Amino acid sequence: MPLGRLVLYVRDVEATIGFYEKHFGFKPLRQDGDRIVELLAPDGGANLMIHPAAKAQKMGQSLVKLVFDVEHVDAFCTKCASQGLEFGPLHQADGYVFANAKDPSGNSISISSRAFRR
Repeated sequence: MPLGRLVLYVRDVEATIGFYEKHFGFKPLRQDGDRIVELLAPDGGANLMIHPAAKAQKMGQSLVKLVFDVEHVDAFCTKCASQGLEFGPLHQADGYVFANAKDPSGNSISISSRAFRR
């Protein structure tokens, strides 16, 4: 399955959007009521999801999360659990579901049906 999105936790959302738009050709996709601004990759590669950082987050530490596009998150969690990978609880968001886990090095990963929302 393709790596579809990277979540970047940032202090200045607008400056970050401008940087990636100006220098790398990403196009912002804003949806009403969604605090995440998705930057669409110009070449069909992985999109960047710009997410406001929590006050307690330190910049440069654990601020990136790999997000894999999975249409049926619950079923994928069940399959992974049978192979020794436990995801946290399912979270309902704006028209999609996601769950989080860590890779063997402690990096944050997520599976998300965001790409399949209607």
